[in-house]
Amino acid sequence: MNIKIILYILIQCTWGILQTLLGFIVFLINIKNKHYFYHGAIITERNPPSSISLGLFVFTTTNPMKDKRIENRISDKELSKRLLVHKYGHTIQSLIFGPLYLIVIGIPSTLWGFLPYFQNKRNKGVSYFSFFTEKFANYLGEKVTKEQSMENAVI
Repeated sequence: MNIKIILYILIQCTWGILQTLLGFIVFLINIKNKHYFYHGAIITERNPPSSISLGLFVFTTTNPMKDKRIENRISDKELSKRLLVHKYGHTIQSLIFGPLYLIVIGIPSTLWGFLPYFQNKRNKGVSYFSFFTEKFANYLGEKVTKEQSMENAVI
């Protein structure tokens, strides 16, 4: 294990302890699902159509909802890979914001994702990834992993 991964885990378990503890609880609930490591994060695949990042833990959907506008331009496999880079970007936000992550990133991101007012905006073509928390996660995920993220995909 290299020093970057050790530091990543150490910081998530100290500075990012609040979201990591929440992530651990969700991990235990999903213990029977498929798990693997990605740049130090513990990834869990699950069925719900949404994904979430909580400190050291990332819960990705095996069923990403995809808008018809990108259906023929990107494969499901590529979409899942890009979504993982995006979600990993949220774990980097956890490293940056520590105990403020849930307030600065988590709550606004959740409201953006689930409030009907914002869902209606996205139904009219506004990209989910245009919101500041999501755009920043894309940037950080790409910067750290050197892989492509979601850009402004409409999903």
